[in-house]
Amino acid sequence: MWTAEGWKDYEVIDCSGGEKLERWGDYLLIRPDPQVIWNTPKEHRGWTHPDGHYHRSAKGGGEWEFFGLPQQWTIRYRELTFHLKPFSFKHTGLFPEQAVNWDWFAARIRSAGRPVKVLNLFAYTGGATIAAAKAGAAVTHVDASKGMVSWARENAASSGLADAPIRWLVDDCRKFVEREIRRGNHYDAVIMDPPSYGRGPKGEIWKIEDSIHSFVQLCAQVLTDAPLFFLINSYTTGLAPAVLSYLISTELVPRYGGHVISDEIGLPVKESGLILPCGASGRWEK
Repeated sequence: MWTAEGWKDYEVIDCSGGEKLERWGDYLLIRPDPQVIWNTPKEHRGWTHPDGHYHRSAKGGGEWEFFGLPQQWTIRYRELTFHLKPFSFKHTGLFPEQAVNWDWFAARIRSAGRPVKVLNLFAYTGGATIAAAKAGAAVTHVDASKGMVSWARENAASSGLADAPIRWLVDDCRKFVEREIRRGNHYDAVIMDPPSYGRGPKGEIWKIEDSIHSFVQLCAQVLTDAPLFFLINSYTTGLAPAVLSYLISTELVPRYGGHVISDEIGLPVKESGLILPCGASGRWEK
């Protein structure tokens, strides 16, 4: 398992009974996690004295309960700064486990010895975008949500990247890639973090099981003749790491060579010393 172990401003303190206790900078949050199917004693004081607690509803969704949590605060990862705020369906605007992927592709960008153009799809609040830009890449950031793109721009500015070569685009990812193919534009690397289900800005429907293979086929067509890397991350239950390997290998290896490796990604749990699984990633590189 690939584990995000470089954090100082974030940690999973404990997890039990379908929930995880996390420290985000100076604040403790309790949030639901479907992977936590065990029940162990909740002995850490944070379980009874959190700054925020997201309560899952039996009917679906849920709501936050706050105990002095600010509307917005920041945390840092290495040279990157992120604005956080609790919003719908338990999220804070950041997936800390992705740091293990940021470190991986940042190292490849820095060692490439040439200019690198990165396409980041389903780019959310820009964690991967600013990690790639900080490493020296020119990045095209695409997400269907105008609010998420605005949030990503704030994160970039806070990380000293307000003037970095980043294109910020509110668009349906598939339609954008189709237009880039028609325009003859190419990228040295593709990053994607597709949702299980979603809608584009004009109501376009995305279901990962139905759409991911053809989308990988499409994205392979925007790569340069000598691409650097290709990364897929998935939180979808049932998409095992081997499935990601097959998807990427089928489309990229016959055309570009290289090799593919996939694995679960996770976060260390302070109290138990175990690793909390947080999805899977597939990586291709030359």
